[in-house]
Amino acid sequence: MIDQLLFLLEVVVAGLLSGTMYSLVALGYVLIYKSSANFNFAQGAMVFFAVLSFVGLMELGLSFPVAFAATILLMMLLGLLTEKLVLRPLTNQSEETVLMATIGLGFFLEGLTQATWGVEVRKLDLGVKDVPITWIADNFKLLISALDLVAAAVALTMIAGITLIFNYTKVGLGLRAVADDPGAASSIGIPLKNIMFFVWSAAGVVALVAGMMWGARAGVQFALVDLALKALPVLIIGGFSSISGALIAGLVVGATEKLLEVFLGPMFGGGIEGWAPYVMAILFLLYRPEGLFGEKIIRRV
Repeated sequence: MIDQLLFLLEVVVAGLLSGTMYSLVALGYVLIYKSSANFNFAQGAMVFFAVLSFVGLMELGLSFPVAFAATILLMMLLGLLTEKLVLRPLTNQSEETVLMATIGLGFFLEGLTQATWGVEVRKLDLGVKDVPITWIADNFKLLISALDLVAAAVALTMIAGITLIFNYTKVGLGLRAVADDPGAASSIGIPLKNIMFFVWSAAGVVALVAGMMWGARAGVQFALVDLALKALPVLIIGGFSSISGALIAGLVVGATEKLLEVFLGPMFGGGIEGWAPYVMAILFLLYRPEGLFGEKIIRRV
């Protein structure tokens, strides 16, 4: 009985740790949506572009810290160009127009990344091996992945930091004002260009960190683009505009998919964790479309 409970606990803990990584990817989506009310479909491509550029720069001979700093600057440059060349010309356009623009940006980044760095799968060593850590207390033994622990700590730190920025700084106040009413925010002196540059740069840094965490486990490859889509159920369940919702929904999705895979997966031939989160998202869209913590949107039709 005790062994079964320990196994159940291991599955739940592994799911929760994986869920924090989903939350980290979802955080990039939330940043853009929370500040501009637009969905950035290119976030997955940004994850791929950022981490492969980081690995490519190290292959050119740069040290880890220098390559990391250079990639951050590169993502800031990407944010600047996105704001200037993509978003600024589409000011006051419909949400559908901006969405299509981000889809195009995503395809452009995917092609640019592979043309620049190639399509080979790269290994990324962060100095933390994906090996189990044995935790023993009072004759209870629990195996936890060291890489999952580090990734969870990084994700929680970034989520906490961005939450503090949004809630307790002038920049965060400006971000919320721009999201509510860009015209009114601009009329009282809030620089829209600087705000959007900051947001896209922050989303780029989040994409880099998320890509590094996932790349260290699964390898740096094009599949990271599809992996980022795993954050969509997290967004739908937590709410597109809620940072805390992204964290909680990520934990829910991570734990649920692991439990379903382990205990119900054999009945379906395995692979249930690949589609179970999307089923959960569909249920939320049917019965609670704003998510757990999202704001209800009332529109006149």
